[in-house]
Amino acid sequence: MIGRLRGLVLELSDEDALIEVGGVGYIVRCGVRTLANMPELGAEVIVHIESVTREDGTRLFGFLTKDERQAFVSLQGVQGVGPKAALAVLDIMTPMELAQAVASDDKTKVGRASGVGPKLAQRIVIELKGKPLTAAGVFEPIGYSPAAVVTTVKPSVNGESVAALMGLGMSEQQSRQAVDVALKDLGPEAELAAVIRASLKALGR
Repeated sequence: MIGRLRGLVLELSDEDALIEVGGVGYIVRCGVRTLANMPELGAEVIVHIESVTREDGTRLFGFLTKDERQAFVSLQGVQGVGPKAALAVLDIMTPMELAQAVASDDKTKVGRASGVGPKLAQRIVIELKGKPLTAAGVFEPIGYSPAAVVTTVKPSVNGESVAALMGLGMSEQQSRQAVDVALKDLGPEAELAAVIRASLKALGR
């Protein structure tokens, strides 16, 4: 089974990339986000591969990050979600944004993906809870009281800091506690990078 390709980008289309490795050209199906971030033709690229075998053969799906590949795998584990729908979801959000949507039960955001209706979006949000959505580890949303969140802090900094820590394998509870400690030291106007560094320090990382 192919897990990664490292080669030259020979061709790019609306759905596929042709990657040459050792004189062999591999047709790799990619999402819009992946294709948009591909290097120019003739340049070298590393593509993380997930092989999907169906009755009509095996197709290679490619991603520029391990996180995207893991999210793609987990999405396909949801009943009714095939490769096309999984790519559609990852076209409109990153794995971390997907994790945040799952944690907040935001089926509306997931439902914005092409071909994903309200019922399927709801199923995705429900079935992805506790599933790995990044290569770093399992995403484990657990309950917390909204009143415990520091309301004077910019929501983006607070939320993105928590999401970043969860992407590194910490639980939501650990992440929120560490971010709270960091924000008490740095203040509510602290920059995202500084909050993440202070949070990791609080966790002893």
